[in-house]
Parts: sequence; C-alpha cells; structure tokens
Amino acid sequence: MEDKTTILIVEDDKYISNFIAVSLQKDDYRVLVAGSAAEGLFMFSSHHPDILLLDLGLPDQDGLEVIRELRSFSRVPILVISARGQEKEKIEALDSGANDYMTKPFHMGELMARIRVIERGLTRITNQTVESSFTGDNLSVDFEKRRVMVAGQEIHLTPIEYKLLHLLIANKGKVLTHNYILKQVWGYESCDTKNVRVYMANLRRKIEKNTANPRHILTEVGVGYRFADE
Repeated sequence: MEDKTTILIVEDDKYISNFIAVSLQKDDYRVLVAGSAAEGLFMFSSHHPDILLLDLGLPDQDGLEVIRELRSFSRVPILVISARGQEKEKIEALDSGANDYMTKPFHMGELMARIRVIERGLTRITNQTVESSFTGDNLSVDFEKRRVMVAGQEIHLTPIEYKLLHLLIANKGKVLTHNYILKQVWGYESCDTKNVRVYMANLRRKIEKNTANPRHILTEVGVGYRFADE
C-alpha cells in the first residue's frame, strides 16, 4: 500500500476534480485534492506527492505562478490540465517547468496514458539509472562511445545532431519546447526556431525509417518535440 503513486490534483472545479480522483482511485492511485493554489502548495509541502495535476485558472493565484514557485525547489512532475488552449499559453506553461499539458475537455484514457508516461520517468529517477545506452526499434545509441546505429549500420551525426538526440532520449516522453531545446543545445533562447526545425529534420532523415510517419521523434505542433517513450 505504501508503494502507491500519490497524485495531487489542484483544481477549483469540484466536478472535474472528483471525476479525476474517482478514476485514479479505481486504478489504485493515492489521490489528494486541493481547490486553490494556497491549499495545493500546503498539501504539496505536507504530503510530498509523486505527481501534480494542475489547473491554471485557480481562484487565488495563476497556475503559471504556482509552477514557477514549485520549480524553485522541486522537480516533481507537473501535468497541466487547463481550459486555456492557445499555443502561447501551452508554451509558457512548459517553459515555466510543466512536464506536459492537456486541454479541457479531455478523455480520461488519454490522461491515464500521460500519467503512465510520467510514472516510467519516475521509475528511472527512483532507480537512479544513468543510461549509458539506448535501444528502440531500429535505433541504438551508445552514449559512452558516442556511437549511433540505425538498422545495424553506424551513422554519422554532427555534434549538434548528437546533442539533440541525446537531449531527446534523456527526456523520453516529455514535451520539449523549441525555446528549451535552443537553450540546452545552443545556449540561448530566441523567438526564431528555424535552427531547431532544420536540425531536427536532418536528424529525422538519418534515424527514422519513414520521416513522414516518424517512430522516434514526434512533433508537438506549435510547441516543440517529444521522443517516443515506448
């Protein structure tokens, strides 16, 4: 019982929070519910949840501020569930430190799937597994030797392409915004994301069987990219 994943829901709409809570409890999660930012932050500090489901439109504080406050001291995964569906707001939430973003209304099956992706990431962190290699489908990467193989054949990646691939694999299942990628790979942020798109297209041509239907590098339209976590 003590090994249950604890999920804190911070949502002021009682109908939505109850619906999510009941669904999660049926799948054997331990669930906590808060109706405001202040209550959510108190419960976060008191109960140390494994995952946070956060609404942005809270009555006492904007959810973006909550994300920034939590990220000043915690790396607990944050999945935003919000009625705000504009790309700009999604990007701002992800750049502020959210791990994922879902727009209301949503299907519970998709929410559960995204929670499972986060849990797989938690397992890797808990086990403190520093992956020295990656193997998936036709792709294998030896990080110690900096060797990339596709369908059994070694391929050459430029230093930037290799950094991109390493960053994506290290964050499997997580949406990485264009600005985050720019900062991590190039060392700066910019509204011009052309470099990211050009290099990502080149990387796809080298590692994907079918660039029109990629297996590994998935596009989150208007936001960024995600490396498939299965």
